[in-house]
Amino acid sequence: MFAVIKTGGKQYKVEVGSVLKVEKLAAEVNSDVEIKEVLLVGEGDNVTVGTPLVNSASVVATVKEHGKGEKKINFKYNKKTYYRKKGHRQQYTTIEVKSINA
Repeated sequence: MFAVIKTGGKQYKVEVGSVLKVEKLAAEVNSDVEIKEVLLVGEGDNVTVGTPLVNSASVVATVKEHGKGEKKINFKYNKKTYYRKKGHRQQYTTIEVKSINA
């Protein structure tokens, strides 16, 4: 069984046991998170597509860790008078999918 979920403005295809990094969630480590924004649920040839969401479906995942991604550098430069160097590290949450409830 698989599902397509939406979290943090992005869409992910997940199965039971899959581990993925998503935008930071407000949850403690080793706690369960229920994601109700399920766009599609499928098992074999039986696929349910939501309009836009599948109302009766949810995905339960366990929070494994929080962290920061690699640093991205934004650099603007004008040869005479101006330069700006700015860095950014995106925060993420690693989750493991426990179950898909359809």
